[in-house]
Amino acid sequence: MSKSDDSDKPMLTRRAFSKSLAIGLGAASTGFTTSAFAQTGLVEEQPVAADVKRNISSFSTKSWEPYFSNRKNGVILVDTTSRALHFWSEDGETYKLYPTSVPLSPELTRLGRTRIVRKKVGPEWRPTPNMLKRNPEWPRYIGPGEDNPLGTHALYLSWQYYRIHGTNDTRKIGRKSSNGCIGLYNQNIAELFGLTKVGTQVLLI
Repeated sequence: MSKSDDSDKPMLTRRAFSKSLAIGLGAASTGFTTSAFAQTGLVEEQPVAADVKRNISSFSTKSWEPYFSNRKNGVILVDTTSRALHFWSEDGETYKLYPTSVPLSPELTRLGRTRIVRKKVGPEWRPTPNMLKRNPEWPRYIGPGEDNPLGTHALYLSWQYYRIHGTNDTRKIGRKSSNGCIGLYNQNIAELFGLTKVGTQVLLI
């Protein structure tokens, strides 16, 4: 922002923004008591507890055939109802299943076919014009780091502003908590980042 902008509006610090973003998206929760627990990857690795089941929807494995005609470049299926991401490698040897965050509302949700067009370690974050309309106090830019809403890695889709990315706020996973993107634990997005390529097919249902 320019200095004149600063004089007109209070500027949030990056850490204060991260806190307000979590609260504003309804991310407050119980049950995620330690960072190590929150960062566990696949559902079967997570401790069984009643409060956890309320935070992460139950979901099961799927087959790729009903959704894709082929596995060229690998394929990703995001099920926004069960809040799960499925990945199959091109050779069929690798299958991964990850819990995700999904958009807050149907208005923010985009479904259909797209693909990965860019991959970035340590992504930068800028709010979209619509985000700024709803939240004019938000910062215009956050660089890579622990306060970045995109976490440690981002997969950019052919749809403008849409990404599959990590999150430093692990309370969001398993919830309707995003402005349109699909979020994963940083541990899981790092693994998925290594498995995918530019051109990987993506379908959101």
